[in-house]
Amino acid sequence: MHTKILMVCLGNICRSPLAEGILRSKVDKSKVTVDSAATSNWHIGKTPDPRSISIAKEFGVDISTLIVRQFTVQDFEDFDIIFVMDESNYKDVISLARDDKDTKKVNKILDSLQDGNNLDVPDPYYGEKDGFLEVYKKLEEAIEVIIRELKLA
Repeated sequence: MHTKILMVCLGNICRSPLAEGILRSKVDKSKVTVDSAATSNWHIGKTPDPRSISIAKEFGVDISTLIVRQFTVQDFEDFDIIFVMDESNYKDVISLARDDKDTKKVNKILDSLQDGNNLDVPDPYYGEKDGFLEVYKKLEEAIEVIIRELKLA
């Protein structure tokens, strides 16, 4: 079985490209497709934030060639699971859902760590590099759980 996973955040330049890169680096690409998208249209066509690229590189993950795109209704067709980074992203994605089938595909990524305790991945955009490191570590921890739960390894 081939699993298609989409990571979504506000701008697709900080959190979701990190999540995409981390997951992609840990799974068999012949069994799992990973992509990322933004709920906004602010950065379409650009690459991730240089601080995200730098943090990922420190951990051996290359996200420098990823290109920002916006989430669309078609993503509900194209992906089996959609992980959002925070409550705002969740509401934005759910607002485009056409039915319960679409809605059930959407999960907050950190809920894998706290059994649905509604945790958000903090947006590091307006902070320093330490915030990007914190986000990377949280995402990596959540992704390890997701890989085990979905048997993606």
